[in-house]
Order: sequence, then structure tokens, then C-alpha cells
Amino acid sequence: MTDKAPSSILTRRALVGSLGLAAGGLLTGCDALNANPGWRETLRLAETGNMVVQRAMLGREALAREYAPRDIGRSVPANGTRIPADSDYTRQAATGFADWTLAIDGLVEKPTRFALGQIRSMPRQTQITRHDCVEGWSAIGQWTGVNLSVLLDTVAVKPSARYLVFHCADTLRAGPYYESIDMIDARHPQTMMAWALNGELLPIGNGAPLRLRVERQLGYKHAKYVRRIEAVADYRLSYGGGGGYWEDAADYEWYAGI
Repeated sequence: MTDKAPSSILTRRALVGSLGLAAGGLLTGCDALNANPGWRETLRLAETGNMVVQRAMLGREALAREYAPRDIGRSVPANGTRIPADSDYTRQAATGFADWTLAIDGLVEKPTRFALGQIRSMPRQTQITRHDCVEGWSAIGQWTGVNLSVLLDTVAVKPSARYLVFHCADTLRAGPYYESIDMIDARHPQTMMAWALNGELLPIGNGAPLRLRVERQLGYKHAKYVRRIEAVADYRLSYGGGGGYWEDAADYEWYAGI
């Protein structure tokens, strides 16, 4: 099924684009601006405005566009880490991830470690969506997995939990990869932990055995190689405080709505 994008999407994208011009300065060598606390605070305010406007215009449960099977491209590029160097991950990959588990803990009533087989046997959903990379490319693929709300309901997330932090198996130059989203996006109808792409189990380059799909945000938010989800009251207390690897390392926006 294809969900038609509302007419307001053009206005929203124009606004996001204008805000992005400001953020882009940080990624193109503007070191002086990057070091200026006032400039960084201006960017944070612009990012908050982006999130507020998007949700006000489209609603909290507005769907990302879904495409028809004929629209699926040849592949979704394996961007970023191609295979984690982590020794446990390498061992797991060699056995087809037979012993892989996903831990969900933090502010939950029933901390649980889910076996991969358990997750694959849960009610599945499939959606054909476009992956938009901050580098400028996009690709349409068919993703299959379990809606994240199913997992959250199983562990009974506490009311005090406002965000989810996704801990991943890959480590880049600046440290472990991680990401975070708020509970609105976590419980969105299209947000899932995906384990298949285009009818096949996830390739390693695309995040096997589990990756986040948060369809209304840019690709760097779609954490790959997820092995732990932590429910927290404040994502700023995790790692470098920015809410994600690239947010910490390169001042990417925490809310990357599209």
C-alpha cells in the first residue's frame, strides 16, 4: 500500500532545508562557529523548532510514504560500518547469529533478553520505504521486522522513560555507535526492529541481525547491529550527551526528521 504524502510536505521540507543550511556549516569546516557556544545553542533551538513544526503539521502518527514492490531498487547501499570489528560480533556472524540476543532494560518493569528466534517469531510487519542518507543519496527497500511497540509492551516500559538509547556492536573512530529516539517515534506505527531486507535476512552490511527502522528520520538515526535498547529519562546522560554517535562526533542534529 502506498501512503500519499500530504501537500504540506513541501512546506515542511522547505523549512527543514532552511534549518539544515545552518547545521551544514558545522560539517563543512566552520571550526570557529563550531567552537562558539552561542552558535551551537542557536542550532539546538533550530532543531527543536524543526521537530515541533513537523509534528504540529503532520501529527505524531503521520506515516512516511510507502511504495509499491515495483519501486524497490536493486539494493540499499551498505553505508557506514560494513562489518563490526567487535570479536563477539565476528563470532556470532560466523554462526549465523544463532546465539544473538537483544536486551531491553533501563526504566522497564521486566528487563528481558530476547533471543533472535523469539523476535523473528513475533507478529511481523513489512513496509517498503525510502532510506534517505544525510550524504544525499536515497534507496527504496522492503523491510520486515517486529514493531518496536510490541517489544516495549512486553517489557512494560515505565512512565518515567522518555527516550530509548540503542547500543550497537560497531565502534567507529570516536567510540561505540549508538542512537536515541523519543517515545513518540519509538511507538510510531512504522518504527520497527528489522531483521529482513527485500525478502532476505539482513545482510551484514545493512545491519544484521537487527537494526532500527525509524522511517520519519534520516538514515544515521536507523542504528545497525543493535544488541541493547535502554529506556531512559534523559538521553543526554548517555555517552557524549548528544544522543547519538554522529551527534556527539560531528554535531549532527538529534532530531533528523524528514
